[in-house]
Amino acid sequence: MNCVTDLLAGCGLSSANLLQLAFAAFVAVLFIQSGLDKVFNWTSEKNFYKAHFSKSILKGSVFLLMPVITLVELSAGLLSAAGFIQVLFTGNTGIGTLGMLCAVAGLTMLFFGQRVAKDYKGAAVLVPYFLMAAAGLYVFGAGAC
Repeated sequence: MNCVTDLLAGCGLSSANLLQLAFAAFVAVLFIQSGLDKVFNWTSEKNFYKAHFSKSILKGSVFLLMPVITLVELSAGLLSAAGFIQVLFTGNTGIGTLGMLCAVAGLTMLFFGQRVAKDYKGAAVLVPYFLMAAAGLYVFGAGAC
């Protein structure tokens, strides 16, 4: 075994746990920042989304969709942060799995919105984040089996 594996084993963690910690940390930072940005800049965010969706079928729905995506983003971030702590101290993956699931759902919602708004470049930017969240979901799910 190598030094990292020995260190993790000494702490009661596996190399799979190391991956789970990395995914949880990344998703926590990504979605807590994004969700809080919406909360603290609500009016400017709302105006941006109104303009962004002004020529789409979602134009009259921003007032409803913005709180939903904000809640999903904050849930993904906070659950991932809690999942990080859970994996670190117990090796369990339940909370982190929920965080990854919320991240996948949130990114799917954002991708749908970008496609409907015909912002294809914006939609393309989300693909790596989605793949990362899907991989995180896989890593957390595999750890739970």
